[in-house]
Amino acid sequence: MSAQDVKHTYHLVEPSPWPAVGAFAALTTAFGAVLYMHEKPFGVVLLIVGFLLVLGTMFFWWRDVVREAEHQNHHSLVVQIGLRYGMMLFISSEVMFFAAFFWAYFDASLYPDGGVWPPEGIKTFDPWDIPLINTLILLTSSCTVTWAHHGIIAGNRDALIKGLTATVVLGAIFTGFQVYEYDHAAFGFTDGIYASTFYMATGFHGFHVLVGTLFLLVCLIRARAGHFKPEQHFGLEAAAWYWHFVDVVWIFLFACIYVWGQ
Repeated sequence: MSAQDVKHTYHLVEPSPWPAVGAFAALTTAFGAVLYMHEKPFGVVLLIVGFLLVLGTMFFWWRDVVREAEHQNHHSLVVQIGLRYGMMLFISSEVMFFAAFFWAYFDASLYPDGGVWPPEGIKTFDPWDIPLINTLILLTSSCTVTWAHHGIIAGNRDALIKGLTATVVLGAIFTGFQVYEYDHAAFGFTDGIYASTFYMATGFHGFHVLVGTLFLLVCLIRARAGHFKPEQHFGLEAAAWYWHFVDVVWIFLFACIYVWGQ
């Protein structure tokens, strides 16, 4: 065998500038955020530059990963297993974020100051109005993203594209309802512990819905470009896992914060 022949099923990546650029971008963003919060000169400029560098790093790094998968055929079965483990660990870290927010909410609600929860003067949302609609939207979107996933497994690209399109539209509708709900809230972020825990938990989830919608939109664009194969579609699979995670978190939010918290 020649020296160039591959003797293993792993992918040894080429030297890449993006880890270093990403670290510099994160440092710039952190410095910008600190300067901005202390109202120092150039704080907002540094924050914007750092944020743009982070977005650029994400775009070019993931572009390289897509090339490795679709055009260079580096994502063997072993590599895909490694990527799945990585996505599982990422979602596990996200679970810890939400565990902290739920912990704060239950700590405040089970042992409230004054013995009353919600606190006096707080007018809560009706859980059977927009929150229920959003619950049905997300549950439906779980079905459509599963439809898309099973479509590519069966080699049905039409089902893949239709399922992704429906999921992206449902995700956008959910975000629109969430913005409408916030706009009509009877309390602000700084109006006590109830408001703070409510906005942190639901707002952080809303951010995840937005990220998940963009994740699926990229998958839709790739699907229309002919990407993904029945035996190799980890990008789509990761997006589907992430979306199901977002859906499960919302069920807990709906039950604990909207229904029980009322």
